[in-house]
Amino acid sequence: MDTWTTLAVLLAGLLVGGAVGAALGWFGARSRPSAAAGLVEQAEVMQGLDRLSDQLIEIDRERASWQGEFRHHLTELQQETRGLTTALRRPQVRGRWGELHLRRAVELAGLVDRCDFTEQLRVAGGSLRPDLVVHLVGGRQVVVDAKVPLDAYLDATTTDDRARRDDALTRHARQLRQHVDALSSKAYWRALPETPEFVVLFVPAESCLAVALETDRDLIEYAAERQVVLASPTTLIALLRTVAHGWRHEALADQAREIHRLGRDLHDRLATLSGHLDGVGRSLTAAVGHYNSAIGSLESRVLVSARRFRDLAVTDADLESPRQVEAGVRSLGAPPTDDDDVLLPWTRAR
Repeated sequence: MDTWTTLAVLLAGLLVGGAVGAALGWFGARSRPSAAAGLVEQAEVMQGLDRLSDQLIEIDRERASWQGEFRHHLTELQQETRGLTTALRRPQVRGRWGELHLRRAVELAGLVDRCDFTEQLRVAGGSLRPDLVVHLVGGRQVVVDAKVPLDAYLDATTTDDRARRDDALTRHARQLRQHVDALSSKAYWRALPETPEFVVLFVPAESCLAVALETDRDLIEYAAERQVVLASPTTLIALLRTVAHGWRHEALADQAREIHRLGRDLHDRLATLSGHLDGVGRSLTAAVGHYNSAIGSLESRVLVSARRFRDLAVTDADLESPRQVEAGVRSLGAPPTDDDDVLLPWTRAR
């Protein structure tokens, strides 16, 4: 019974396989292109592969060129980095580098040279020379020092050994503490009048201060106890912008005081001018009165006798009487009237 079952299964499989093969052959015959079309397609494929191969060769050539240029620039960068590292180990170069960063921070804060700050100011008879003295509102001053030891920090950045790097960072934090002690001992606030009892220690690089604080977590408190404020470029710019903001408010206050003074002067001068104009008005009023009196005297005492010449046929011309001045002088606070047209023609109604 099992043998027959197996034969039946095999026979069924053969029949299904034959049917599938016939179907595939029929579909293949219908979809197979002609021999000529196949050759054309094969030629186009070969041409496309040739073009692709040429492009790949060109890309590989350009890649090799770019890689060579990259290696060249990388070599130059490494040489310049080593040169900069060597230069920063010299105190003169390191000091100048810190001063340049300090000047850049001052410019970004918007302070004006020799007005809001002074560089390399000699104090205490020339024995002290801070890198920067910032002038505050009210005559006060803040001293900024940019001389920071970087030897240990440079050692840490130029080594790949973890132990040597940790040792260098420990020395860097210790050197920074020693510099804080040296800066605190100078006591700039005693040499400069109206100076707060602290000095700002400017660290030109954010990372330089960050790694020192990671190594020595009490460094900020240690410096603050010795009247030294640690400042990175970011914090120093914020501090200096606060100073610049104070100077702007002081300038506005000065302008307000000047406007107040000019207003008082103008008010006093207007009062004086009003007094002069009042005197002129009184003089004009008196002149008009004298003129009208003279006209009345001329009419009643002179022209009456002169007109008798016409009655005696001495002359035929008439003698006209001069007109009196009827417009009065207007006071400064009085509203304009129609009578003011004689003296104030611009007030005439249009």
